[in-house]
Amino acid sequence: MDIKITIEKIGLDIVTEELNPFKIAQMQLETAVKILGIEPEVHDLMKEPMRILQVRIPVKMDDGMTRTFTGFRVQHNDARGPCKGGIRFHPDETIDTVKALASWMTWKCSVVGIPYGGGKGGVICNPKELSESELERLSRGYIRAVAQIVGPLKDIPAPDVYTTPQIMAWMMDEYSKMCQYNVPGLITGKPIAIGGSLGRGSATAQGAVYCIREAAKVLKIDLTKSTAAIQGYGNAGNHAARLLNEMGVKIIAVSDSRGGIYNADGFDPAKVLEFKSKNGSVINYPGAMSISNQDLLELECDILLPGALENQITGANAGNVKAKIVAELANGPVTPDADAIFMKKGIYDIPDFLCNAGGVTVSYFEWVQNQTGLYWTEEEVFRRLDEIMTNSFHAVHNTAEEKKIYTRSAAYVLAVSRVVEAMRLRGWF
Repeated sequence: MDIKITIEKIGLDIVTEELNPFKIAQMQLETAVKILGIEPEVHDLMKEPMRILQVRIPVKMDDGMTRTFTGFRVQHNDARGPCKGGIRFHPDETIDTVKALASWMTWKCSVVGIPYGGGKGGVICNPKELSESELERLSRGYIRAVAQIVGPLKDIPAPDVYTTPQIMAWMMDEYSKMCQYNVPGLITGKPIAIGGSLGRGSATAQGAVYCIREAAKVLKIDLTKSTAAIQGYGNAGNHAARLLNEMGVKIIAVSDSRGGIYNADGFDPAKVLEFKSKNGSVINYPGAMSISNQDLLELECDILLPGALENQITGANAGNVKAKIVAELANGPVTPDADAIFMKKGIYDIPDFLCNAGGVTVSYFEWVQNQTGLYWTEEEVFRRLDEIMTNSFHAVHNTAEEKKIYTRSAAYVLAVSRVVEAMRLRGWF
């Protein structure tokens, strides 16, 4: 299939300069809308969030001064069930980022078939500059501020960038105090002792590795003879490195916000994690060559996992990517113009809202366990996760093959069609 014809047919406007995440999300949705032939009024209902709440959170700091933080909660679409999505604490958080992430959560929940809509939250702050007590007061202040629109049957938050199970515990406790009874189903990603699910810590990576395993099968790639590079050695990145290494994949490069390391002979992921835990970064790891995050993306490897932030692979550098499989561990790491280049080069991309859906899927399991009071073993959690991720991967792959479209467009076609069906059945249009 000629790439230029394909892009013209789906009406994808390639814009290399515009990296606004919400505009990218809207562009990706428009691609699916055109493929599916969805009516303009239906598209109009999906292209913007249904609700946006911006809040101001006063927090008394340890020095006695009060500092005010800005936070957001965005609910994109709840046609298929309560909204679901993480909360980010990040100094560069913007409303457009949160809107994009909320819409991607709608499609993520839909593509793996779990009964949720999409939501997302964020607070503009640098948690690394806050003491533990300040962080607790901010966390409790945030959940008080958004309490009117969240809840186990309305919108269920979870951890995201720079938020942790401990922060989720504080938020659940604060909400429970407001309700005057215990509400574990408010939030997922909690510690096990207060209703968290076994397997949640590695769920995002586990789901991605299931997808990589299935992609290797359809591409006839022997994982025991493969190499991988991982951008972002946080929770998902280090678990992915461990799981891939256990399958025989050689991890030749990893990075974090301060830089990366490379060794053609491979790394022991556990030793790299131990080094990072002691030193705050993977850089200066013994016996490794220092590389930049940009260098890592362009290494000779079989599997590339961009697991940091949005817009890491664009039209400017996609042509230099040499991996056979790009598994999007982060949200939005590949831009639409990069997709077009990947298509032309024959790079197999596992799109973010499929690849990293393991986290929200096990969050769904946690919510089910909270609602029923019946808790599962880790083996049961991973068995259910494997089934969902494997079936979802092949549904997307088969759609791409049948419609002769790229994998991201195929994932959108599946996800959007399910949301549209739910809206039609509810009589929204």
